[in-house]
Amino acid sequence: MTDQNVLVSREGAVMTVTLNRPDRLNAMTAELLDETVAVFETASRDDDIRVLILTGAGRGFCAGGDLSQGPGGGVTLGFPPAERPKALRAFMETSRLLHTMPAVTIAAINGACAGAGLSWACATDLRYAAERARFNTAFLNAGLSGDFGGTWFLPRIIGYGRAREKYLESQPFDAAEALRIGLVSRLFPQEDLLDSVQEIARGLAGAAPLALARIKQNLVDSAAVSLETALDREAERHTFCAESQDATEAAEAFIAKRTPQFSGA
Repeated sequence: MTDQNVLVSREGAVMTVTLNRPDRLNAMTAELLDETVAVFETASRDDDIRVLILTGAGRGFCAGGDLSQGPGGGVTLGFPPAERPKALRAFMETSRLLHTMPAVTIAAINGACAGAGLSWACATDLRYAAERARFNTAFLNAGLSGDFGGTWFLPRIIGYGRAREKYLESQPFDAAEALRIGLVSRLFPQEDLLDSVQEIARGLAGAAPLALARIKQNLVDSAAVSLETALDREAERHTFCAESQDATEAAEAFIAKRTPQFSGA
């Protein structure tokens, strides 16, 4: 699938989604969001996609809403006022999909990452950044309270105290700071970022797919259910995986000192 605002490529079980408004640091518009919703919904239903990489074209990852289009990026200005919260919530489904889809989601943060773009990065399972990347919650500076789940995701990643600081002070910070506070896992030179992230993605895509998806389910559950419920679900999913052909293959490969060949069965 290729279009003006979102570019999609596929290598085996790895899908790369590239936001494609480089002249605006890939800032969001209603059109870009419509396309992104469709791409993420398709990916969430495709069992053959095991890893999804989200990145941006040019110098930016995603600068959030495009303020040149109006307040809040103007993404809901085409709707009657009473319908705007519902319309925005429909666009914000992108964050839920990044967080909950069976595929492991990775943000390859190649540049400016702010506002709702930072919310998208926080919604992914793994975040890697270029050494030159810059970050900002940015909402307060734009007279906004925040959307796309950033105020839910960020405290769970860097802690509530630091998240409050980032939202209320609304100051930009660099990639080294993002690494220090645990927002990103690793930094790469700009020219190596995407290749390095794709190598990580290929490694994940080669893992046992049944186990990979259920590890993600366990982690998603951990933010929303009691310990007792989490233990119940872990037991069910672990037993399911233990009875799979992939678990048998892993054990046999371990004994034979060879690389396992997983089939997803």
